[in-house]
Amino acid sequence: MKRRVGFVAAMLTVSALTGAFTSSARAADAPRGQVVANSNACMGCHAVDRKLVGPSFQQVAAKYKGDAQAPAKLARKVKDGGAGVWGMIPMPAHQSMSDADIRSVVDWVLAGAPAR
Repeated sequence: MKRRVGFVAAMLTVSALTGAFTSSARAADAPRGQVVANSNACMGCHAVDRKLVGPSFQQVAAKYKGDAQAPAKLARKVKDGGAGVWGMIPMPAHQSMSDADIRSVVDWVLAGAPAR
């Protein structure tokens, strides 16, 4: 019986480690902008393909398609927050996000928020 408990414990450990590696591998496969968006609560108000509290990232990409000023406009909007473009619910400011992280998210969104 002691042997069986040890084996089960070993298998659970391997399973947990495999799950951690799989989870890390999926995060590594995701575009940097998506990883940053996931880690900064962007997905609490936005989804890739459907409106939640705010517009979907694909709606944002479509609205700003062809606008050369879009990266700067959206970066400023993420940093400072705002309201009125997509309705009356304000987007909070994200002052603690680094400019590099904001650029990663904005570039990813403007590319249509691709999964890879």
